[in-house]
Amino acid sequence: MATKLLLTLAICRLIVTVGFRFDPTELLRLGLNGNLSVAVADLETASVDFGGLHRAEPMAVLNPATAEDVARLVKAAYDSAHGFTVSARGHGHSINGQAMITNGVVIQMSGGSNSKQKLLTEVSEKFMYADVWGGELWIDVLTSTLEYGLAPKSWTDYLYLSVGGTLSNAGISGQAFNHGPQINNVHELDVVTGKGELLTCSEKENSELFHAALGGLGQFGIITRARIALEQAPQRVRWIRVLYSNFSTFTEDQEYLISLHGKPASQKFDYVEGFVIVDEGLINNWRSSFFSPSNPVKISSLKSEGGVLYCLEITKNYHLSNADIVDQEIETLLKKLKYIPASVFTTDLPYVDFLDRVHKAELKLRSKGLWEVPHPWLNLFVPKSRIADFDKGVFKGILGNKTSGPILIYPMNKNKWDERSSVVTPEEEVFYLVGFLRSALTNGDETQTLEYLSNQNYQILKFCEDAKIKIKQYLPHYTTQREWRDHFGDKYWTRFQQRKLDFDPRHILATGQRIFMPSFNPNTASW
Repeated sequence: MATKLLLTLAICRLIVTVGFRFDPTELLRLGLNGNLSVAVADLETASVDFGGLHRAEPMAVLNPATAEDVARLVKAAYDSAHGFTVSARGHGHSINGQAMITNGVVIQMSGGSNSKQKLLTEVSEKFMYADVWGGELWIDVLTSTLEYGLAPKSWTDYLYLSVGGTLSNAGISGQAFNHGPQINNVHELDVVTGKGELLTCSEKENSELFHAALGGLGQFGIITRARIALEQAPQRVRWIRVLYSNFSTFTEDQEYLISLHGKPASQKFDYVEGFVIVDEGLINNWRSSFFSPSNPVKISSLKSEGGVLYCLEITKNYHLSNADIVDQEIETLLKKLKYIPASVFTTDLPYVDFLDRVHKAELKLRSKGLWEVPHPWLNLFVPKSRIADFDKGVFKGILGNKTSGPILIYPMNKNKWDERSSVVTPEEEVFYLVGFLRSALTNGDETQTLEYLSNQNYQILKFCEDAKIKIKQYLPHYTTQREWRDHFGDKYWTRFQQRKLDFDPRHILATGQRIFMPSFNPNTASW
């Protein structure tokens, strides 16, 4: 009784604050199998994200038990006289409040204190796919599929992200050159549109919604189920890191390695990434704790170019049955590369341990109280033709010799991306992901403060604008619709707008992205 009273009071507050005329008891009568919560703890969790840069004030949190729960709530928002906004939240790993909402309802897809979700992954060994709840975390998908000796083909570096969350962006890691992003490895989706319709979609069925939702930033629907392509899971991974002091040599080798994507498995690596080292301490810290503590790497001893080193990360997957030939395959591939002699660092580990490598670093940071801090991350797609200019202007210019987190850099093949999805990438056939994954600290070092790092992000974007480097933001964040139009370009913006009109005409969904203002009452927008 007390819970219903709290909910009624919360909904009445929603009416007063937001201004929609909606029967206060209506949400209680939706026949939800999950829990609609106004508990302080649930609201607090939904009011922040991993970025730690923004706060929101949701009015309620729904922990759905079924896809029908999601559909009923969105339909109630769509049908109400003046509407209210709805935002799906996975593991809360967005950076700039994209999954947050003020004066609306958050759908907590990845569980919560009142969750009744049954997050079971169903695996088809015969057809090599897994049907997965949209709020399921990739680490749990991996655990389920490995029971059948199978695993998804494409990954993100961090596995404690929700399936629906990464598919709403793209989902990338060092396998993308070979398999494409995660959105290119999906057979089918169940999506709740902004009209409250629960639709199954694929290449053949509701195909426009299928391609819209993939990389759609949550604008066209909430992904409640995804059918993920699988492959035979390797047992072990040979993980190799080599160093470079010359940027052009580093990028030439990376581009050569991703050009091998069509070769047999024995003639290519399975994962290609890299990172930039501008801070001597960084190479031996959490993201790079690959090197021996007893033999730390020193930038000064390697004659770096402009005080910067570059590290190439590559892996070779294998089964114990073919372990005897892995060394030869690796040796043949390494002979083609021009890294610094004697800079090869190698480790061998189970496949699961390699995929889950960042989580181990997370636990280390949590133990030091360095995880729950602001994360002013910036991720960019940079065209191949301008990556050398980016190196000179940013890595050797703006950054100086200090950073508070890893800087990833690796190339991808555009032909592995489906342009029918909602993601936009540079026009060139090869483009680089450059990720500045910094943490803002209050340790007395000005160069690690949130203000300093945020200003540095602005300088990087301004440099690209002034140098006419046609970057695209990944996990994009803009504050005006004009910036969003520039991000998509005229052609793709027109398509994006039409898809919004088709699937979320009242602009109910994902207002934290700040792309479209709710049409029913501009004053309810969350920005």
